[in-house]
Amino acid sequence: MIELHHLTVGYHGEPVLRDVELSFPAGSVTVLLGPNGCGKSTLLKTALGLLPPISGEILYDGVPLARLSPSESARQAAYMAQSRNIPSITARRMVLHGRFPYLSFPRKYRPCDYEAADRALAAADALSLAERPMEQLSGGQRQKVYLAMALAQETGSIFMDEPTTWLDVRHQLEVMATARRLADDGKAVILVSHDLCQSLRIADRVALLADGSLQMTDTPERVFESGALDRAFGVRVRRVKIDDNWQYFCE
Repeated sequence: MIELHHLTVGYHGEPVLRDVELSFPAGSVTVLLGPNGCGKSTLLKTALGLLPPISGEILYDGVPLARLSPSESARQAAYMAQSRNIPSITARRMVLHGRFPYLSFPRKYRPCDYEAADRALAAADALSLAERPMEQLSGGQRQKVYLAMALAQETGSIFMDEPTTWLDVRHQLEVMATARRLADDGKAVILVSHDLCQSLRIADRVALLADGSLQMTDTPERVFESGALDRAFGVRVRRVKIDDNWQYFCE
């Protein structure tokens, strides 16, 4: 489990979020929600060690992240970034980058690495893209490949920063279904999303960020019932029950 204790995050010593207490349990989808600029991606990157914390502690299975090497932490948590540079390589070679934490220098891929890459491509519905150059893929196709690269890392936790960017509605639903399946398989899935209604449908837990702090962490139902979403976003969030499931919408 990844735990954040009294974590203050920001840039150049200027806090964006203060004193965050939050954990990401296995088998759950945790969605970080909040208005633009509230610190969702900053918190995500700090939890992964990509940004230094201003204060507080990050624990990976009880061990401070600061004590882990980059390879050790990368074997525990994968990251699907919101945007990346586009290298001149094929999709399969891109996905094989997810195997780097398991390789020593000079990097030489093993049969198990190719197998893991193809499993990840299939899970991301991107196996047909394996031999396509990355620069020839659409934005949505690249997102699938980046998801596959994170899956190829075969970690217990996976962090996704706006994973449905560039995707049409059908593929957005597929990515969210993948997140749900990963959690059901026992992984901790952490999502940053601006899609409030879709996030409430997929999440087991919502961490609501606003006004420089973690406002609350609870089930989507309880966060909705608290009225905190309306206050944070300045909209009216409503819901209806369809086929015994809550469907959320804004007005």
